[in-house]
Amino acid sequence: RAVDMSHSRPVAAASMAHERRPPMAPSASRYHRRRSSGTRDERYRSDVHTEAVQAALAKHKERKMAVPMPSKRRSLVVQTSMDAYTPPDTSSGSEEEGGQGEGTPTSSQGSVSMEHWISRAIHQGSTTSSSSSSTQSGGSGAAGRLADVLAQTHVENHSAPPDVTTYTSEHPVQVERPQVSTVPRTTPKYGNAKLMETGDGVPVSSRVSAKIQQLVNTLKQPRRPPLREFFVDDFEELLEVQQPDPNQPRPEGAQMVAIRGEPLGVVTNWPPSLEAALQRWGTISPKAPCLTTMDTNGKPLYVLTYGKLWSRSIKVAYNILHKLGTKQEPMVRPGDRVALVFPNNDPAAFMVAFYGCLLAEVVPVPIEVPLTRKDAGSQQIGFLLGSCGVTVALTSDACHKGLPKGPTGEIPQFKGWPKLLWFVTESKHLSKPPRDWFPHIKDANNDTAYIEYKTCKDGSVLGVTVTRIALLTHCQALTQSCGYTEAEIIVNVLDFKKDVGLWHGILTSVMNMMHVISIPYSLMKVNPLSWIQKVCQYKAKVACVKSRDMHWALVAHRDQRDINLSSLRMLVVADGSNPWSISSCDAFLNVFQSKGLRPEVICPCASSAEALTVAIRRPTDDSNQPPGRGVLSMQGLSYGVIRVDSEERLSVLTVQDVGTVMPGALMCVVKPEGVPQLCRTDEIGELCVCSIATGMSYYGLSGMTKNTFEVFPTSSSGAPISEYPFTRTGLLGFIGPGGLVFVSGKMDGLMVVSGRRHNADDIVATALAVEPMKFVYRGRIAVFSVTVLHDERIVVVAEQRPDSTEEDSFQWMSRVLQAIDSIHNVGVFCLALVPANTLPKTPLGGIHLSETKQLFLEGSLHPCNVLMCPHTCVTNLPKPRQKQPEIGPASVMVGNLVSGKRIAQASGRDLGQIEDNDQARKFLFLSEVLQWRAQTTPDHVLFTLLSSKGAVLSSLTCLQLHKRAEKIAAMLMERGHLQDGDHVALVYPPGIDLIAAFYGCLYAGCVPITVRPPHPQNIATTLPTVKMIVEVSRSACVMTSQVISKLLKSKEASAAVDVRAWPPVLDTDDLPKKKPPQLYKPSNPDTLAYLDFSVSTTGMLAGVKMSHTATSAFCRSIKLQCELYPSREVAICLDPYCGLGFVLWCLCSVYSGHQSILIPPSELEVNPALWLLAVSQFRVRDTFCSYSVMELCTKGLGLQTESLKSRGLDLSRVRTCVVVAEERPRIALTQSFSKLFKDLGLHPRAVSTSFGCRVNLAICLQGTSGPDPTTVYVDMRALRHDRVRLVERGSPHSLPLMESGKILPGVRIIIANPETKGPLGDSHLGEIWVHCAHNGSGYFTVYGDEALQSDHFNSRLSFGDTQTVWARTGYLGFLRRTELTDASGERHDALYVVGALDEAMELRGMRYHPIDIETSVIRTHKSIMECAVFPWTNLLVVVVELEGSEQEALDLVPLVTNAVLEEHYLIVGVVVVVDIGVIPINSRGEKQRMHLRDGFLADQLDPIYVAYNM
Repeated sequence: RAVDMSHSRPVAAASMAHERRPPMAPSASRYHRRRSSGTRDERYRSDVHTEAVQAALAKHKERKMAVPMPSKRRSLVVQTSMDAYTPPDTSSGSEEEGGQGEGTPTSSQGSVSMEHWISRAIHQGSTTSSSSSSTQSGGSGAAGRLADVLAQTHVENHSAPPDVTTYTSEHPVQVERPQVSTVPRTTPKYGNAKLMETGDGVPVSSRVSAKIQQLVNTLKQPRRPPLREFFVDDFEELLEVQQPDPNQPRPEGAQMVAIRGEPLGVVTNWPPSLEAALQRWGTISPKAPCLTTMDTNGKPLYVLTYGKLWSRSIKVAYNILHKLGTKQEPMVRPGDRVALVFPNNDPAAFMVAFYGCLLAEVVPVPIEVPLTRKDAGSQQIGFLLGSCGVTVALTSDACHKGLPKGPTGEIPQFKGWPKLLWFVTESKHLSKPPRDWFPHIKDANNDTAYIEYKTCKDGSVLGVTVTRIALLTHCQALTQSCGYTEAEIIVNVLDFKKDVGLWHGILTSVMNMMHVISIPYSLMKVNPLSWIQKVCQYKAKVACVKSRDMHWALVAHRDQRDINLSSLRMLVVADGSNPWSISSCDAFLNVFQSKGLRPEVICPCASSAEALTVAIRRPTDDSNQPPGRGVLSMQGLSYGVIRVDSEERLSVLTVQDVGTVMPGALMCVVKPEGVPQLCRTDEIGELCVCSIATGMSYYGLSGMTKNTFEVFPTSSSGAPISEYPFTRTGLLGFIGPGGLVFVSGKMDGLMVVSGRRHNADDIVATALAVEPMKFVYRGRIAVFSVTVLHDERIVVVAEQRPDSTEEDSFQWMSRVLQAIDSIHNVGVFCLALVPANTLPKTPLGGIHLSETKQLFLEGSLHPCNVLMCPHTCVTNLPKPRQKQPEIGPASVMVGNLVSGKRIAQASGRDLGQIEDNDQARKFLFLSEVLQWRAQTTPDHVLFTLLSSKGAVLSSLTCLQLHKRAEKIAAMLMERGHLQDGDHVALVYPPGIDLIAAFYGCLYAGCVPITVRPPHPQNIATTLPTVKMIVEVSRSACVMTSQVISKLLKSKEASAAVDVRAWPPVLDTDDLPKKKPPQLYKPSNPDTLAYLDFSVSTTGMLAGVKMSHTATSAFCRSIKLQCELYPSREVAICLDPYCGLGFVLWCLCSVYSGHQSILIPPSELEVNPALWLLAVSQFRVRDTFCSYSVMELCTKGLGLQTESLKSRGLDLSRVRTCVVVAEERPRIALTQSFSKLFKDLGLHPRAVSTSFGCRVNLAICLQGTSGPDPTTVYVDMRALRHDRVRLVERGSPHSLPLMESGKILPGVRIIIANPETKGPLGDSHLGEIWVHCAHNGSGYFTVYGDEALQSDHFNSRLSFGDTQTVWARTGYLGFLRRTELTDASGERHDALYVVGALDEAMELRGMRYHPIDIETSVIRTHKSIMECAVFPWTNLLVVVVELEGSEQEALDLVPLVTNAVLEEHYLIVGVVVVVDIGVIPINSRGEKQRMHLRDGFLADQLDPIYVAYNM
């Protein structure tokens, strides 16, 4: 643009351009010239504006802003070869924009830019640190403009993959830095259970964290709108309400007065109706030319005379009325609506059909030709046709042949369209009317003449009805204001089916017997000068064009010598109401004044579908009277106030007048929102017109009609200013001095952001003024607003050129943001670039805005680049919560007493008081129970292990288990030389060996630790965890099977860990034959029975000490809750390595004597129905599973319930199906599981959850007796403030919480404030504390930091009962006394678990539980399979797993950001899109968010896309 100035500055004539070019390399200037000569549609070009934008960007250069660039997977970066690249297809033409492609760059241009890029890479490839931009290159011409705004350009080593952007320093000094990748990685591999340095001690060698640091630095910069203080009501978080700016400009003028146009002078020979005019000319001057059509070579294709138009229209009228349907039942009667479907290159056929309809008194509804079954917006057109009751479509022969056909040759029904009869109107297909048949020609009346379709902002299509009298009056008003006379020649480039093209080129022309030269769009694309050539050739007096046509002519005019425009007396600019048309008008005049064009000939007009022509500039003979200009302040406009700008030259809008009010009309300006009250003289409002010549109604929509066509404007006193109704034009503007009308925008393009108005067209113009041609296509930019968090947010979508690099696009995007921020003082919420040619098009090639918005909102736009700026834009978040000083625990307690609230405490049944014939009670140790059972019931089966086929693999009786355990004990003593009290790691797959080894350890007096074996396919990530548990637990030896012992010493293993450091490994596959001399009997029941090691969700590895007393109490509690006896069978599908899963798998059967049917969860991956089939086959009443098992069944068996039923699967005997968990119950999953298997007899009451944690492995468990689990709904917003507020189901922000089963016998619970340790009242949120015989007795750790966690196991309340020792679970929850009664007749206390304290995130002073945010995110798009969130510094990072094509990855970024804003009032800092299965999950099916965080920061996730929100 800097190179080729011949058409860009209206100041100088073309000849001056050469001298003003900055010196440049010849190849470069040639490259630029070729580039710009192809640029079309300059409706938005304004040099003033372009310079303003460049100046604004230059200002930004001082404020350095380093925006982290998103990272993309290689496969997502579209690599297009320069030669193969073709410009976007705009063959269907364009109404809203220059659809002209910009010419294919030749390979020589390609090589120029590649050389430039490679040389850049070579010069700066020596270091990976980014260089500062070329600010020193001087501000001359292009170089200065090209100089980067962003002080840092990320320049990568050109051989590196595209996303390696290193962190840019704040100083533009180039520093030699070692390459990141050469640093040896000390951080352990991803997915490892090691305690990685996280939080602030993150290894910041990684790229990701550098980018996040960059983002944090950027966000630290002060933002413009300050948050105002306001009062937070106790519960409701109030969204910040934008207070009006006290300094904002306000209108000061007097109230405006309605302006009346000149009287409509009724000329004596004006015809009484348009049909009468046609009849007159068709009979008086049948040879007079009416319409000349052109072919694509610009040759006249056909001349339609008035005689022909008259006779053919009669023929069409006769055939419509008499040849469709039967004589008794004609299909079309006068007054019916018919569709007119004609292509843009056939105005003659359209004209004949249109006048045929007028003569037949049927109502034509002209629409676009549907090209495919699913055109953008075509469905809405179908809806319009349906609501108008259209059954017949008139079309031309060629068009009929071109319509898509079904297999049998019939035209398919288009989506959303009514069933239509297609009727071809060519004369040769029609019957001749009988001699005595003649159309009835009446004077114009109030019947509907035609319906013009109009697309609204939301994409719906309305039909505006125009009556015959309005049609005639409008033609008269145009004739008077344009001074039309008989036989004048008029060149029409506009769409003749609607709007200005229809009014001048089809209707008014016939009233005055004018000759129209119609230029089809297809010809304009081949030869943009065609319309000017026709004006010269035919010496035309009038031409109707859009500013785009003027611009195209400017670009192409150079090679033309003999242009003479002196014949033109009027050049109607149809889109004069677009504020940006002024630059085209100026530039056009500037170039063509030397070719005979007079300045006063240019006549912009303003029009709308509802009000027809609103205003038009009159062609005057007096060239001294200059047209009106207004230089308006953008700042003022955003407040709806007219201020002629003086001081701030950057942000102004220059508008030209669109002439004066139409003859016979009255115009006023009313406030755009609310009551139609008159504006003041210096206020912008909506123009309203009172005239006969306007639309009448929206067809079939009386409510909308009333609001638009029957408006009664009122003065400030409230009195209506006229007894006649006005019509809203949909145009925003004001009436200036001398009655000149100025339009500053359209109501449809209006976006109200925090109380200020912005116009979409203005934003487009600013975006385009930022070096547009290099990165995006002119006119392929869509701007709209979406409502997020109670305010409109601006979204900009542009089509990116295939040859621009990621880097360029990102640079361009950040500059657009800065430019819009400087000039409009408004933030852009989302800027998206899509691949060339992918935005939905209108029939004439413009962008279909509402369809684009729809795609954006439903996540199917598929952008290739996205930049979201919620941090900058969203200024109405609730204030961050200030922590109030805690009220002392004593006051809380007193307060509760005073208000009559009970202290929240609850307990299960008391173990001591239950009398039962529990034989096992008399033994202190489980090993003794086993020996007793081996003597009394030797052949009773305790354990049965199933294979993946459902067959019994092996089983153990009491005696077999005892014998096996003895041999293992002997082996431990002999081969292992272990002392009593030594620790032994048991590394077994889920099965019977594990159980035997456990009791073997007890018999030998050793302390067992169960460890999940490494995964043979994934040794590198799973083995280090095994190694770590073995080390941390100080195991003296490892017992395992032969297969695993080989695996532990394999080559793969030695690559992952140091295999020489293993303690002795014993395999139990060949046991000694003898039994040990004597079995060990512990002296003290409080000594260790076993260690329970598990990795918590926060990535902490912790071993909990379980004493013999606790173990026995645990088993007894479960036996009582589940009523377990030797005659029972229980199916267990759980991992047997820790927590309740281990206890149920290994211990309970020995204690209670029931048979355990063991189903390893890994087998379900092979056969998902295994667990349920086993439950059915063994007629089990009680079964236990994990969430992962339940999810596998729900997803894997969802469609198979019928076939399972036919295989005899029956779940009707199941009494309890318990999900073993250490988290808040997943209601959605348990409910969908219950619903799914209800058909197979599963009772929904049977499904429940348990709750355990590290300090107590089982606190609650839904047993056999007692009331069903209850669900309550709490307010999520109150929960963030640590308060429980119960709400009704379905109320906004409600969150369902299900009770976690019944409290186990022997368990006491209290809810305490985690900070003050004071007791809390009923239904108050606090930490769950538990006192119970089966609490763990402490953490077993090597690190000696027991002091840190000592209070986890022995805490005391700070007030009230200060004696009892409690264990702190680390979970937030609340107790609520229900109306139900439990087995003992007491009121039942329900425990609701909300979430773990370690997992909860403190953001904006509030406490968020990750699961709530994740639930919102998963709901936003069908392709999001799983989600995990975690905080980093103070940013929220959201990781989503994408199921679907990588092209959808970027669609998710805006959706995720919007959902979290709307539902949680949080701004997402980083969105990471990854493949399925990347989010790590532990054996209990819980997300390992901290591992994920470490993996992300160490750059090990291989994400598809990482977006950093600004």
